[in-house]
Amino acid sequence: MDIKPIRTKKEYYAALKKIDELIDCPENSEEENYLEVLSILVEDYERRHYPVDDIDPVEVIKYRMQEMGLKSTDLAEYLGGRGRVSEILNRKRKLTVDMIRVLHKKLNLPAETFL
Repeated sequence: MDIKPIRTKKEYYAALKKIDELIDCPENSEEENYLEVLSILVEDYERRHYPVDDIDPVEVIKYRMQEMGLKSTDLAEYLGGRGRVSEILNRKRKLTVDMIRVLHKKLNLPAETFL
C-alpha cells in the first residue's frame, strides 16, 4: 500500500473511492490501518482545499435519528449499549472507526461525515 500526500483533485477522488472500498474491511487488519491513514490524508486535503464550517457528527446522527424515527435505545445494539450511545450523543465519547462503520451502514450516512 502506497501512502503519500494527496496533492491533486485526481488523487483526492481516488482516495475517496478507496475509502469507500475499504469501509467494510476487517477489524485490526492492514486494510483498516490503511483506511485510517488514508482518512487522515483526505481530511488534510479537504481542510486545505475545501474549507467549510465544521460539520458536527453528533448533530448529523441526531438529525438522521429524527428522520428515521429512532431513539437512542435503537442505536444501543449497534454501538455497545445505551450508556455508550448516551456518551456519544452528549459528546463525552469520540466515535471510533468501528462506530463510524456501523453508523455508515445502519443510518446510511456517508463515512466522510465523520472524518
